[in-house]
Amino acid sequence: MKLTTFTAIALLATGTYAFAGGGAPVPEGSQEDPPSGRPGKVLSEAECQKAWETAGPDGDTLSEDKATPFILNFQMVDTSKDAKISADEWKEGCAKGWVSADAATEQDMEGTPSDPEQKKM
Repeated sequence: MKLTTFTAIALLATGTYAFAGGGAPVPEGSQEDPPSGRPGKVLSEAECQKAWETAGPDGDTLSEDKATPFILNFQMVDTSKDAKISADEWKEGCAKGWVSADAATEQDMEGTPSDPEQKKM
């Protein structure tokens, strides 16, 4: 009886392993941690420019401490990975919804058209 039970268990274990196989290869980049932060409202060009001027009025790049109130995830916006956000990276972040305006900036933006059609009015 013991021999029969042992043989049955051995066959099940090896059969399951044989049918399972090696599986599919791991996709490229799937082992990286997903970035945190969900996209928010996509800012218009005018809103994006106003937020850029508010965040860093005296420079052509922003450090993480100056950009933090305006962006959801610094690493997502800093595509060059140089620990600074350029104007081009900022615009790309605006287009993807990664740049947001804080309360003070939103007050400053009152009257800034968010829709290109409103500019014509």
